[in-house]
Amino acid sequence: MTAFASFKKEISSPRNIFITTHVKPDADALGSSLGLANYLIKKGHKVTVVTPTDYPYFLTWMKGNDDVIDFSVQKNHPKVKKALKEADIVFCLDFSVLSRVNELGEMIRESDTFIVNIDHHQEPEDFADYRLWSTEAAATCELVYEMIVKLGDKKLIDKEIAECLYAGIMTDTGGFKHPNTTSNVHHVVADLIKIGADNTKVANLIYDSNSVNRLKFIGFAISHRLVVREDLHLAYFVISKKDLQKYHHKTGDSEGLVNYALSLDGVKMAALFSEREDGVKISFRSTADVAVNKFAAAYWNGGGHKNAAGGRSHLSLKATIERFEDLVEEKEEVLFGTKVLEENLG
Repeated sequence: MTAFASFKKEISSPRNIFITTHVKPDADALGSSLGLANYLIKKGHKVTVVTPTDYPYFLTWMKGNDDVIDFSVQKNHPKVKKALKEADIVFCLDFSVLSRVNELGEMIRESDTFIVNIDHHQEPEDFADYRLWSTEAAATCELVYEMIVKLGDKKLIDKEIAECLYAGIMTDTGGFKHPNTTSNVHHVVADLIKIGADNTKVANLIYDSNSVNRLKFIGFAISHRLVVREDLHLAYFVISKKDLQKYHHKTGDSEGLVNYALSLDGVKMAALFSEREDGVKISFRSTADVAVNKFAAAYWNGGGHKNAAGGRSHLSLKATIERFEDLVEEKEEVLFGTKVLEENLG
């Protein structure tokens, strides 16, 4: 029996299904989770969707949002543990290593249920019984759509499911601007729009939904926290804990900020350094030829996509910035020159 045939057999009859995704879910993570959940519910399955943490308020419009369980809330732990214990199938969406779901990762690793991993990130950990994985896919939502079609259930994709999946594809392609916007992406989103996805509504909900504090924070960051190093083709933001507190920062308020730095003429790599209680969170963005995922993996305990990656530092904010600039200066020829980054970072 092929891997797909085995997977298809596993979900052919009603099961208890547990779906989770990575910490601080973005539109692709939540969209793929809820898009899949709504489809599986139509198939007669009992579905529990769990996120390791909270997520941006501008994603809460997705169908099924009210039933999502946030594992970071202590009182939800017994409910989540019960759902995982009773699960026949666990879906792990939009992450390739179990550490990306914090404590949930070890709980899943110790589980003896059938595990499905659907993802498009590089270097996946071998923890799943069935993996639908492709780095050629622009988004996990793209893979979920193709899986549903391959299962012969395209007719079950309704307007709400289509909008969940559209949101993930739209954001992971940067509004269809990034190099991962393939012809297949356009074919998939055309199908989703034909099914009923309101592309204008989804774009407005995600990109044009701001609080006053968020707008003030973005304005402050651009005016006072942007550093430009023209000599290094580099621009970055440095955000302290005090800055976050001043503007009553909520999950999602920094979304897209790093792209302002990358939009500057001559900038090939941009970064956002955000000081948190547990260290410095880092977001990297780059132009087409600069592989920030390798830079993040080599020096910042992170990874991601070639032009969009993340990492973390346990140094102070000041020490993190000093190390970052030193590394960029040291690796400038590799990062921005003709050498191959993957072979020369060490």
